[in-house]
Amino acid sequence: MAITNFIPTIWNESLLHSLDNHYVGVANCNREFEGEIKNKGSVVKICGVGSINIGDYTKNTDMDSPQALSDTVRELTIDQAKYFNFQIDDIDRAQCSPKLMDSAMKIAASALADVADRYIYSFFENHSQTITTDALTPENIFDFIVKAREQLYTNNVFDDTEVVLEISPSVASILYKSKLDLSTSNNELLETGCIGSLAGCKIFVTNGIHTEGIASDETIHHCFMRTKRAIAFAEQLSEIDAYRPEHRFADAVKGLHLYGAQIVYPTELVVLDCMILSN
Repeated sequence: MAITNFIPTIWNESLLHSLDNHYVGVANCNREFEGEIKNKGSVVKICGVGSINIGDYTKNTDMDSPQALSDTVRELTIDQAKYFNFQIDDIDRAQCSPKLMDSAMKIAASALADVADRYIYSFFENHSQTITTDALTPENIFDFIVKAREQLYTNNVFDDTEVVLEISPSVASILYKSKLDLSTSNNELLETGCIGSLAGCKIFVTNGIHTEGIASDETIHHCFMRTKRAIAFAEQLSEIDAYRPEHRFADAVKGLHLYGAQIVYPTELVVLDCMILSN
């Protein structure tokens, strides 16, 4: 059978690479953790270091004994399990013509990435650090962004910490109409969804931002301003298989994407509830 030529490891790596190229919300998370993800319900450990005490130094006087640092450990549960399952006429031909399989994998990766990003942005529901505006306009959008940045400054998040602002296309349109300078470097332009910088933040546009209609002509867009360590994310493509559907003369490919996320530094995330009026 043609599917005997299918090499899961190769296509697994290809899909992971494509996922990274499509992520926005996930790309702005902390993704380095301990643990092995085997199935839904697996737990990943998030380790950190506790606070460090500061004391007054007096010349010719012994300092206190060294402080014993304590590890902080949080657990991230893998509670999301998403799959894709598509068929193509001949996997053997796809192996010989990579463009066909690459195209299918990129489409699958784009769909998986969109779902994962929306999962990240759903965290607005349980986050208490939120600022709101009555109606977002080109005239007040800069003040609104600065207000969110001020909140992070108050929480000791300064310019030497990488901060991102993630907005919906509708909010981006208002930002463009404001004619503010979003000058950015070439390196920033290489990042998916990045449109520039403002108020010490890299700005990303994504369709993953959650919206909520509160009236016939009013919609709330729950945008994020955060550091890249505010939310932890862990993932695994646990399985990717080629098989022969019983009731079809075709070969098929299916894959299982496992992941989970958690807000680990809540003071480093501000939700911007942007109210937009319909024209």
